[in-house]
Amino acid sequence: MSLGAAEDDSASEIHIPADIDWHMLDKSKFFFLGAALFSGVSAALYPIVVLKTRQQVSHTPISCFKMSYAIMRHEGFRGFYRGFGTSLTGTIPARALYMTALEVTKSNVGSATVRLGFSDTGAMAIANAAAGLSSAMAAQLVWTPIDVVSQRLMVQSCNRSSKTTLPNVSSYKYNNGIDAFRKILYADGLRGLYRGFGISILTYAPSNAVWWASYSVAHRFIWESFGCYMNKKDDNGLVNACSFRPDCRAMVAVQGLSAAMASGVSALITMPLDTIKTRLQVLDVEENGQRKPLTMTHTVRTLVKEGGFAACYRGLGPRWASMAMSATTMITTYEFLKRLSTKTHESFTS
Repeated sequence: MSLGAAEDDSASEIHIPADIDWHMLDKSKFFFLGAALFSGVSAALYPIVVLKTRQQVSHTPISCFKMSYAIMRHEGFRGFYRGFGTSLTGTIPARALYMTALEVTKSNVGSATVRLGFSDTGAMAIANAAAGLSSAMAAQLVWTPIDVVSQRLMVQSCNRSSKTTLPNVSSYKYNNGIDAFRKILYADGLRGLYRGFGISILTYAPSNAVWWASYSVAHRFIWESFGCYMNKKDDNGLVNACSFRPDCRAMVAVQGLSAAMASGVSALITMPLDTIKTRLQVLDVEENGQRKPLTMTHTVRTLVKEGGFAACYRGLGPRWASMAMSATTMITTYEFLKRLSTKTHESFTS
């Protein structure tokens, strides 16, 4: 892809590497390297996810510092990695589904929109939005049960004193992910493992669509703005003609900035749905001495009673930080992965 610096004065160009389509990838290398790279990313960002989840289920606002201090004091460093083994187990198949749906949809929809006469920017935004939507829906088939189990383990405290911040958490005590899976299946059946599946789709599918569309627009906008700056006229009215080939650091910087901008938009739009989803998956209610899953109506009513609409935004800071760091790491890792997995010219042409 070569972006012109300006519509009228196109003497200056930014030559960035062409996008890599699905048919250009070595699939076995793509999935194997992807599992390894994204497992490392998940491990690095998991403590922030734990903080976000605990803030969302708390009945009172608690700062990240106080929550971190309570976890470290009562549970030690291991408290920040509760449920990580379960989460990691589900990450590999979920990521495989996600990446497959993402690339296949992006390639097919992108080609179709170009044939329909859309501009490059419009076609790219539509293709990325459709890809984000389909990939999120595919991944949730695997991710929702993993999310339910890992989040139950995240909020389960070893120390009674720390439970004061997490009332109504399921009364079951889970030894590990397998034990939690078995007890949830026994108590609530398959529905228990897919608790919050509908709202997960409502949360993650639009969130992914918004993120990928925003990312593609932001990414192109930054490069074009930079090209316009390079192509500005001097004092004599002459255009500074030049050709720029960005190095790896420039590519990573633009990808990271684009990802952070897209994450901000996505987090603000979908935070209330994410808070409701987390509570539906984690909290229970007692009725006539029996434990029952929360309903969406009860969850919304409780949130409004606790702190109004602002209660839906508890954990926004960690979620925004998590999304920004995860997205920045993910997109740079993902682009790196695609380039590592590209077929050789001989195998591509054969």
